[in-house]
Amino acid sequence: MGFFHRHRGSTPYLLLAPGLLFLAVFFLVPLGFLAYQSLQSGTIDFGYSFTWQWSNFSDAISNYKPQFIRSFVYAGIATLIALVISYPVAYWIAFRGGRWKNLLLLAIVAPFFVTYLIRTLAWETILADHGLVVNTLRDLHLLGILGDNGRILQTSTAVVAGITYNFLPFMALPLYVSLEQIDARLIEAAEDLYASKWHAFWRVTFPLSLPGVVAGTLLTFIPAAGDFINAELLGSTDNHMIGNVIQSKFLELTDYPAAAAMSFILMAGILVFVFLYARLVGTEQLTGTAA
Repeated sequence: MGFFHRHRGSTPYLLLAPGLLFLAVFFLVPLGFLAYQSLQSGTIDFGYSFTWQWSNFSDAISNYKPQFIRSFVYAGIATLIALVISYPVAYWIAFRGGRWKNLLLLAIVAPFFVTYLIRTLAWETILADHGLVVNTLRDLHLLGILGDNGRILQTSTAVVAGITYNFLPFMALPLYVSLEQIDARLIEAAEDLYASKWHAFWRVTFPLSLPGVVAGTLLTFIPAAGDFINAELLGSTDNHMIGNVIQSKFLELTDYPAAAAMSFILMAGILVFVFLYARLVGTEQLTGTAA
């Protein structure tokens, strides 16, 4: 105690030191090595050498532009669908859940008790050619929802559905936290001032829940953009995302410089998205300090 009393000004930095050390060892150092690797040239057979090979970046963009675009499109669609599904669920739990709130929240996070791979394989079974979903769509003559080959598997629909399902809790939980913190008296006051329930929602509830919307969309979009499991198991080669290419380059083709360059391009694209998103919605929404 005497040490902290004598060095009161340095106490915050001492408390931050373990976290900063962890980030330095397990984030900054690997990131620096990845940057170093992205500028190398060579092969796994003859070795790699650092040659400032900036063409790794331009080649990655020119050769795999469709996969980059597809990754952001799939992630964006899945994020929007997750928001549309999660908001009513989180709203109902926050305002109508009562003593069942904890049980309902447990139901949302329960899929996380099963590994990501098993959950995706379950979707592969659900969307199988002779599974319940496909047979139901055929019986209802809703063949337009199916792909050109009469299937859901190996289509973009299956990939987006898998991504949406797997990342849905990342959207629902921040929304619930934001909605649960809203003072119900504010909504009652709006209705007392002759606002309809619809107008009270759009003028009071939704603006106050925006920090949860922003947090949920970021927590869903960022990992979804780098996902490759869903595209691998539920899609075809025509649905592969940039994560599939990076995984193949690292583990199968052992083209480490190209894989590292693509990883940096993906990170840069996500950072640009976050920056533009923050400018659009306001930084106060990111920190949850909106009035």
